[in-house]
Amino acid sequence: MTAGDGTGNGDGADDERRDAPPIETYDDGVIAIDTLTGGMTSVTAGYLLTAPRPALVECGPALSIDNVIAGMRALGMDPDDLAYLVLTHIHLDHAGGAGDVASAFPNATVVVSEVGARHMHDPERLNASSQRVYGPLFDSVYGACTPIAAERLVGVADGDTLDLGGGRTLELLYTPGHAKHHIGVHDSGTGAIFTGDSVGVRLPGMSYIRPATPPADFHLEAALESIDRYRRRDPERIYLAHYGHVDPAHAALDEAEERLRLWAATAEAAYHTSTELDHVAETLKQRFADEIDASAVADDPDAEKRIELLSGYESNAAGMIRYFTRRDDGTLTPVG
Repeated sequence: MTAGDGTGNGDGADDERRDAPPIETYDDGVIAIDTLTGGMTSVTAGYLLTAPRPALVECGPALSIDNVIAGMRALGMDPDDLAYLVLTHIHLDHAGGAGDVASAFPNATVVVSEVGARHMHDPERLNASSQRVYGPLFDSVYGACTPIAAERLVGVADGDTLDLGGGRTLELLYTPGHAKHHIGVHDSGTGAIFTGDSVGVRLPGMSYIRPATPPADFHLEAALESIDRYRRRDPERIYLAHYGHVDPAHAALDEAEERLRLWAATAEAAYHTSTELDHVAETLKQRFADEIDASAVADDPDAEKRIELLSGYESNAAGMIRYFTRRDDGTLTPVG
C-alpha cells in the first residue's frame, strides 16, 4: 500500500507555482492543496474536485487558510468559481478556515453535517472548547473560526448528494466514531472516498494508518461501522485529510480496522489496570512506538511534531478512556 505525501511522488505530478503551497494533481480530477498547517508540509490537505461546479473538500485551520486560497488562485480559481466547500467535520484542523473561504469565494455553499452546522454559523462555543483543548496551539496553529451566514450553510443528512455537473455527484455519508458530526464524501464519478479522520491518519514516517481517537466524541463501535460503510461502497481510492491518498483502497480500510481494534484493545487492557491518562498513554507509546520509521523521522525535522499534533498518544488515550468510562457507567450516548 502506498501513501501520497504531497511531494508529487504519488500518482500525480507536482505543479510548481510561485507563492502557492505544494499542489499535487491526481488522475481522477482531484487536486491536493497542502494547507501548510502549523507551517509544516503534509499535515492537512484540502482537495479541490474539478468539475463544472467545483468543490473543495476540507480547508484546514484559520491561521493557514491564506495558503489554501493562494493555492486555489494559482490553479486559476476566480472568486466566483467555487460552488461548494465540503467539511467532513467541524474540528478546527479541518474547518477552522471555512468562514474565510466563504468570504473569498462568495458563491460557495458550505456543506457540513446537520449535527455540526449550527456551530459553523455561531462558532462561539466551538472556539471556546477548542481553545481549552488546544491550549497555546489555538493561537499558534489553529486560530478562531469566523461565523458563516446561515444562508451560506447547508446541513446534510446521511445519503444527501451534491451535483457537481458533468456526471459527477458527491454522496455524503454519516460516519461518526471520530466525531459525532463526521461525514464521509463518496465521489460517484471516480469511486474515491474522502474520509476526513474517520479512517485514521498516515503521516510521513508512519508505517501504518494510525487511529484518531480524541475526546470528546470517540465511539469505538461507530468508528468500526463507519469503516465498514466505506468498504461496502467498494471505493477505488481513499483520500485521508492527514495525509494524501492511500492505495489500494480495500487494503487501507482493512488496515485501518485492524489498527483501530489493536489500539483499542491495548488501551482497554491498560485502562483496567489504571484509568490514569499517563498510564494508558505510556502503554500505547511502548506498544506502538516502533511503528514510526526512525530513519524517516531523522531526515524530517517536522515528523515528530506532525504526529504529536494530529495523533499523539495522550490525545488518543484520552479519547479512549472517556469512551471506556462512559461505556462502563452507562452514560455512553448511542450514535447513528
